[in-house]
Amino acid sequence: MIGVADHLAAVLAAVEPFAPEQRDVAAARGRVLRHPVSAGVDVPAFDSSAMDGFAVRDLTAPATLRVIADLPAGTGLNPRMDAGDAVRIMTGAPVPTDATAVVPFEETERGLAGGLDPVTVLVPPRGPGAHIRRRGSDVRAGDLVVPAGVRLNAARIGAIAASGIGTVSVSRAARVAVVSTGSELIAPGVGLRRGQIPESNSVLLAGLAEEAGAEVVLRTSVGDEGEGPRRAIAAAEAAGADVVVFSGGVSAGAYEVVKNTLGDLMRFERVRMQPGKPQGFGRTPGGILLFGLPGNPVSAAVSFELFARPALRALEGEADLGGEAVRVALTAGRRARPDRVQYVPVRVDRSDPARWTATPTAHGTRGLGDADGLAVIPPSDDDLVAGDLVTVTRW
Repeated sequence: MIGVADHLAAVLAAVEPFAPEQRDVAAARGRVLRHPVSAGVDVPAFDSSAMDGFAVRDLTAPATLRVIADLPAGTGLNPRMDAGDAVRIMTGAPVPTDATAVVPFEETERGLAGGLDPVTVLVPPRGPGAHIRRRGSDVRAGDLVVPAGVRLNAARIGAIAASGIGTVSVSRAARVAVVSTGSELIAPGVGLRRGQIPESNSVLLAGLAEEAGAEVVLRTSVGDEGEGPRRAIAAAEAAGADVVVFSGGVSAGAYEVVKNTLGDLMRFERVRMQPGKPQGFGRTPGGILLFGLPGNPVSAAVSFELFARPALRALEGEADLGGEAVRVALTAGRRARPDRVQYVPVRVDRSDPARWTATPTAHGTRGLGDADGLAVIPPSDDDLVAGDLVTVTRW
């Protein structure tokens, strides 16, 4: 058997990241940024008002001031101000060069209702610059806004747009084909006869691929005999797939169709892990990555998280290939295995912010559906007891 890290290293060594493409920032959410983004402008681009109120000059005590102008957001006016002057100003409007502070409406006698009549300031500014957002106080032109290798969420694309950048260099989504194997598989919802089971792995793995940011271009199943896997690869290639994920047909039985038909394209290994010991991986002459995952749904899901998801991230140029990991306490003991690492579906309880806990879920697909992470149980001669800390990779 080989180690998990060794199998993952072989997978990642075969990955060739996509060439970057330019995309409008508004259409880039969910994509991986390939080049760092630096601000194109100062943010704010000018000294601006942080409040609706009155811009004042050198005011240190309550006073009644004459209002000489009205500045809405977007104005280009810059009225000259003397001591005793005030300018009605709205949030985001440029502050007059002569102004030293802004007084909110709430700290004046009539506030907004006073219009351009003289205004009585009841509470003077706490000091120079009060309620003024200085030019470049958020970001200076040229400052790094978002580093390369991160997946763009709404907040990141908002920050990029606010810094004056309209287009970004990103990777396209990986295109994935998902193929379940097994002559016993029948579409969900169809009546079953003895020996048949609902086909669920393609639904599960396609969902995991989409959650990883990929585009699923083919989802199908093939029987245990014949050249179904090769036909599936041909169909995937025609659909433009970058990756084909097989489930089932990779173990040591007599009807392991992936193993029996794709030995020239894939290597089949026994990996020191539970679940998911049998693994297959390869690459077509055209560069399509081929994953052979076990047929058990829990084993398939665990294998996808450990090997396929990092490969999808690497194809897109993502810097962090692992998932979010936390250290939490187990609520129940667990028998360790000296020869392999275990990946246990768990439900993380976050109700106590000071001490998260992880509870193993029930075996099988129902337990997998209840889980929100995988607890990693390293090889050991010593069993774990309730309260022991383990690493949980969240999904």
